Amino acid sequence: MLKETIEILDLNIKRARSDFLEIKSWNELIPLFFNNDNKRRVIDSFIFRFIKIQDLMGEKLFKEILSTLGEYKRSMSFIDVLDKMEQLELINSANKWNDYRELRNELSHEYPMDEDETIKDITMALTAFGEIEIIFSSLKKYLQNKSII
Repeated sequence: MLKETIEILDLNIKRARSDFLEIKSWNELIPLFFNNDNKRRVIDSFIFRFIKIQDLMGEKLFKEILSTLGEYKRSMSFIDVLDKMEQLELINSANKWNDYRELRNELSHEYPMDEDETIKDITMALTAFGEIEIIFSSLKKYLQNKSII
């Protein structure tokens, strides 16, 4: 199960990275981009992948890692899972991951009428994506070093 989750995350991160790089090549996001079909598709694809990656890591990967390490209990709340991941130094900050979760929630809604707010959220997701990639990479390295995967 853990190996399969990592493979799915690898695929989603690779696809998100492609969209990420394209968006970054535009130099800045402007409301006009929402009227351009190709740019909007790339933005939508990135948002979809960002949401999926954040969900898979937070709701599945973290629990699978803790379970493999004998640290997971069914009674653990999401914040308990994050706290345990931080305590084991598998993530730097439970609060930061919770911020990613809140950003995911914002992005999961249709574009609000305030395009400037949407652009701000997408810009934050671009930054968060880079940070999430680093977290995922370090988790994979940790699991490989422990001969878990």
